[in-house]
Amino acid sequence: MTGIWGIVNVTPDSFSDGGLYLDVDRAVAHGLSLRADGATVLDIGGESTRPGADRVGPAIEQERVLPVIERLVAAGAPVSIDTLNASTAAAAVRAGARIVNDVSGGLADPEMLAAVAQTGADYAIGHWRGFSDDMYAKADYQRVAREVAAELKERMGDAAAAGIAPSRLIVDPGVGFAKAGSQNWELLRGLDEIVALGPRVLIGTSRKRFLAEALRHAAPEQEASEIRRDLATAVTSALAARAGVWAVRVHDVAATRDALAITHAWDG
Repeated sequence: MTGIWGIVNVTPDSFSDGGLYLDVDRAVAHGLSLRADGATVLDIGGESTRPGADRVGPAIEQERVLPVIERLVAAGAPVSIDTLNASTAAAAVRAGARIVNDVSGGLADPEMLAAVAQTGADYAIGHWRGFSDDMYAKADYQRVAREVAAELKERMGDAAAAGIAPSRLIVDPGVGFAKAGSQNWELLRGLDEIVALGPRVLIGTSRKRFLAEALRHAAPEQEASEIRRDLATAVTSALAARAGVWAVRVHDVAATRDALAITHAWDG
């Protein structure tokens, strides 16, 4: 069964739920609710990576996420830390996180790969071409899936050189990161190129702009509400599961859980 990562944004400015879970108690309660809904991993982030987001210093980031990680781990939940910062990654693993989810694949912080290698944690390498404030300026591709796969392969090589065993790697083609509109659909249609890289593949389409654009095209008179975007996320997650991905990263775990259950029942 395809795994489901539940998103816990401990931030004031994430694009979908910024501010809702900045309080530690609310963040922990939300994480436990996602776990009860079927999340196999809780992905905790203290810095928004939405387009145009401002950077957050590691000290503030750690102040936000570490208490949440400690309490969720104490409750028995498998936890990932979503961070661009090596110091935060190391601190989160000390607090009990099992996975470092770096959307930059080690490009944002030159110390990241060495730091992760020393922790023994698994490492999710995201495809990335720059920080959120100008990521779309680098959305220039001829064949998106092939180019993303080639860049991820390069990042995998650098991770191996830093001492991170291939068995610890997860790759994420970075839907929405330095990819605009139709490029995301082209990437998803080419998931076989990403799966062929070998490591576990993580996909995150949850509530992203390109889904809202597709929904507005289907029903121009209707707003692309959170409920509709969660339904669209569940559909893309189910299709990604069919393409062979290892896990999907979502805000609404229950909707995706049900979509995956139906997909697996259909496929037998």
